[in-house]
Amino acid sequence: MNIAPNHTPDRATDTQPVILTGDRTTGPLHLGHYAGSLRNRVALQHSHRQYLLLADAQALTDNAADPEKVANNVLEVALDYLAVGIDPELTTIAVQSALPALAELTMLYLNHVTVSRLERNPTIKTEIQQRGFERDVPAGFLCYPVSQAADITAFRATLVPVGEDQAPMIEQTNEIVRRMNRLAGCDVLPEARALIPAVGRLPGIDGIGKMSKSAGNAIPLSASPDEIRDAVRRMYTDPDHLKVSDPGKVEGNVVFTYLDAFSDDQGTVSDLKARYRRGGLGDIQVKNHLEEILQTLIWPIRERRTRLAEDPGEVMRMLRDGTDKAREITQATLDEVRSALGLFRWT
Repeated sequence: MNIAPNHTPDRATDTQPVILTGDRTTGPLHLGHYAGSLRNRVALQHSHRQYLLLADAQALTDNAADPEKVANNVLEVALDYLAVGIDPELTTIAVQSALPALAELTMLYLNHVTVSRLERNPTIKTEIQQRGFERDVPAGFLCYPVSQAADITAFRATLVPVGEDQAPMIEQTNEIVRRMNRLAGCDVLPEARALIPAVGRLPGIDGIGKMSKSAGNAIPLSASPDEIRDAVRRMYTDPDHLKVSDPGKVEGNVVFTYLDAFSDDQGTVSDLKARYRRGGLGDIQVKNHLEEILQTLIWPIRERRTRLAEDPGEVMRMLRDGTDKAREITQATLDEVRSALGLFRWT
């Protein structure tokens, strides 16, 4: 089975900027991932050297009690990547846990980061509160910004597509890079820049926080037509918009947020917003418009994913090839860092 899209795009070259990004393998991806990063990755793979990590090792930082779930979802996330248009001829897709250089770089960097600095990381602070860890936070979870820094630097990435809430991770990575470069006396590692999408975080269909698998407020990229319809019908709108004639609020209205994110006709969206604010436009009419857009968006992704899932062996072959390539790249970076720091080498 051919797992690349039906076109022959231009290949990236060694002179192009390097992108490193990825996803934790805790479940299939959803529309929040698509809006926040996946569609950008599809576009950027034509102009950048792009590496995608299936972050199974990082997924264990708060899923250690269910390693089978993490392992099983490596294939699920890979299927989502391919289904949305990630081309393995342009983008290297690798499994994080199969890259030993990442673990050694993480251990090296941990010696240069304090616990207090990790605890001050705004992203970590928020996620610890969300998970209710308090002082029982797993050490692996507290230290995962350092693991992320190892991922980014191992591929020598200079651009990292992240949501706005993840920007502190890039800041901490660059602190580590500057520390390593000072110790080495040369720029052995490049700094990275966060690429934050215009859409930002997509809210869940319930309007409570961001779209999340664990919160049960997500629309999977593999959603059936009935699942899409049901999700749109349940979307949070304006609770005070009780009658069609009532003026409604667009701000905080999940349906309009999704229209902003996914509609190709923003002129029509602007008209719908104006009519909704004036009164005279019902929620069901706006939801019908959104449903049509989402059905059109998800249908080809779902169909392609179904075809790919019929030959998991071919997908795993692609992952092995990508991981072998990534292993060479990351090991070369580790060797350079060890040499620059004057660390003992056995070979």
